[in-house]
Amino acid sequence: MDRLFVNLGANSYDITFSDRFLSLADELKKINAPEKLLIVTDTNVEKLYADDVNELLNNAGYNSSIYAFSAGEENKTMDTILGICGACVKNGLDRKSMIVALGGGVVGDMAGFAAAIYMRGIDFVQIPTTLLSQSDSSVGGKTGTDFMESKNILGAFHQPKLVYINVNTLKTLPEIQFISGMGEVIKHGIIRDAEFYEFIKNNPEKIKSLDSETLIKMAKRNCGIKAEVVEEDEKESGLRAILNFGHTIGHAVESAMNFTMTHGECVGLGMAAVCRIAYNRGMISEKILQDIENVMTSYGFKVKENIPDAKTVYAFMQKDKKKANGKLNFVLPVAIGEVVRVSDVTEAEIFDAIDYISL
Repeated sequence: MDRLFVNLGANSYDITFSDRFLSLADELKKINAPEKLLIVTDTNVEKLYADDVNELLNNAGYNSSIYAFSAGEENKTMDTILGICGACVKNGLDRKSMIVALGGGVVGDMAGFAAAIYMRGIDFVQIPTTLLSQSDSSVGGKTGTDFMESKNILGAFHQPKLVYINVNTLKTLPEIQFISGMGEVIKHGIIRDAEFYEFIKNNPEKIKSLDSETLIKMAKRNCGIKAEVVEEDEKESGLRAILNFGHTIGHAVESAMNFTMTHGECVGLGMAAVCRIAYNRGMISEKILQDIENVMTSYGFKVKENIPDAKTVYAFMQKDKKKANGKLNFVLPVAIGEVVRVSDVTEAEIFDAIDYISL
């Protein structure tokens, strides 16, 4: 089994990479997981994997049970968080028990947040089943929920004890969700690793064919990039902010579209938008701008979409939780593998960028 160590001192953990669930119980034993476990999932993933994972854990001697909430970003609410906490009480979880987050980013975010607040904090592990969660949200300890039309506005930093990635779960993933996840993968190459970007650029067919060996290779380096950033800046006080590349505009588009587009699709549009800002500032060439857009389209992204007008999107940007001292923060590329953080992007530049990604 391939593995990656995330070095965060007392909060350190392993990310493991496999093409099956078979070794999950052994990995839990390595971290001295308690007997009492609650598998938190959604109604989509429940039908695919929950019973098999639950049976595997119970056969290994764990006392595990399942709690599934209704799938969908629209259910990423405090009511769902309270439902998870209620399931913890009903199933007798105490301060030594553990939550197992089995699902995509919404599941991981909310199960992790519930773990962070239940009995003032219990342990949890991540078993991400979507490309978006395997490539981004399961690593780094960000947990949370949406609130009052703002994405992830409530939450906590709560690191998992283990991230167990089974790349074969991607074979049951709808194509649009695979595209969504590739947005974060491409993002990591642009912000930190030109060699990884070239790997993504040169292997679209192999990656899209869901070859297990290729997916494990991609997942390991992708998570390695995220882990390197998180190790240097766990609580997002500096470097970690580069992971927000494409998110300032992307999150606003996602909210303005009332979550009818996937997170990754919106981040993709956000990346195209900020690349436009960087190009207009002379920070990147037209060749780099086109190359990034070509890589995105090779994985099914649209770099232009029928989105609400710039004024509407801009209004949602004002609710961005990363706004500081009244200023919006942006991450702009200066080369493939290198970005800078700025807070001087003008309203005119933002409106031009939103218009650029609009049909």
